[in-house]
Amino acid sequence: MRMAGIWAGIAMVALLGWVVSASAVQAAPMSFTVAISGAQQVPPVKTAGKGTADLTYDPATRVLKWSITYSGLSSAATMAHFHGPAPAGKNGPVQIWISTEGKAPTSPMTGEATLTPAQAKMLMAGDLYINIHTKDHPAGEIRGQVVPPKSSY
Repeated sequence: MRMAGIWAGIAMVALLGWVVSASAVQAAPMSFTVAISGAQQVPPVKTAGKGTADLTYDPATRVLKWSITYSGLSSAATMAHFHGPAPAGKNGPVQIWISTEGKAPTSPMTGEATLTPAQAKMLMAGDLYINIHTKDHPAGEIRGQVVPPKSSY
């Protein structure tokens, strides 16, 4: 009887170790790149403007970090945001300011935000997008759908 209890204890410790290990894998930070173009804008915008966003997201803390560069816009950038929830081809409201509200952005733009649980869900579902607005295109000149990498576990 005592030996069965010892084996049960060992099994519980092993199971707990596996659960903790699996949780650590799921919570690992992820880095990915988003292409930003006028073709992704809704409706599409003919522009030489383009950009790239390098994003890092840590699901354990819900911190999203970004470094975004752009060039070739038709006029000066006026603001930049993450919008959602909206899949590709749809528009959504502003969720997170990328540029400082009230100040024209310049390339590169860097920053970070702690997402709300709802914003984290949008991010992981691919329902956020980056939008850079300009004087000539106040609704947005270039856009990039944020699609995080699929997990490998």
